[in-house]
Amino acid sequence: MVRSMTGFGRGQVTYENLEVTVEVKSVNHRYFEFSAKVPRSYNFLEEKLKSFCGAKISRGKVEIYVSVDNKAGAATVVEINEDVARAFVDAYKTLSKKHKIKNDVTTSVLAAHSDVLSLKRQVADEETVTAAVMEAAEIALNEFIAMRETEGERLKNDILSKLDAILERVAYIEQRSPETVKAYRERLEAKIKELLSGAQFDEQRIITETAIFADKVAVDEETVRLRSHIAQLKNMFELNESIGRKLDFIVQEMNRETNTIGSKAQDADILQRVVDTKSDIEKIREQLQNIE
Repeated sequence: MVRSMTGFGRGQVTYENLEVTVEVKSVNHRYFEFSAKVPRSYNFLEEKLKSFCGAKISRGKVEIYVSVDNKAGAATVVEINEDVARAFVDAYKTLSKKHKIKNDVTTSVLAAHSDVLSLKRQVADEETVTAAVMEAAEIALNEFIAMRETEGERLKNDILSKLDAILERVAYIEQRSPETVKAYRERLEAKIKELLSGAQFDEQRIITETAIFADKVAVDEETVRLRSHIAQLKNMFELNESIGRKLDFIVQEMNRETNTIGSKAQDADILQRVVDTKSDIEKIREQLQNIE
């Protein structure tokens, strides 16, 4: 299955007292590059997520975002700083005694000091968080891969249509190329007859010059190799593995053969089809940059 390197997926699960959301997205990259944004208390998740994603993704710059929220009130506790509270109580006693005033300190008065009471969110244990996050990550990654495959199928079909168009031009070049040799011979004979004004001319010389021209413009080997590269490329689309870099190499070879045909061509129709083919190859090359 052909996959694009761009995609997005989101997974959300409720696990015990946790509400977990995981989002995965990626863009083009020559290799697999991973980064994760997780809550500070759960940094241990990063390597687990990297291994999990790396087992299913071979290319692309992958970013993953994790949020872990406790259900309302389930993980919030109020902590008392006993030492600070005791210090304030002692200070009030001292003030009362020294200035001979009533010591009417209440709990609410002590609690008004920010250092006496503090809210603390309890962090769920590593095993629970890991189980919840990995469950959400699997949902996100399945959605992410499905999107990649859908986009990959679209790219594949578009590339295949361009390859078929190239094959049509190759067939035309193969048919047209011998005709250019015939036309060259006819022009050569006409030119010599014109120059010699009806006098005898060396037929063998015509044959030799035509053979030299035919050898110079022959593109049989190039078109055969070009057909072979196209067949290889089509076959690779059926492989169940990462093929992006391999396809890129084949397209380079296709471009090389097309350039050679262009350098040999002595016919305007052939040259036009070479230009059109090079344009399609460049479009294919750009599309392959987005295939895993």
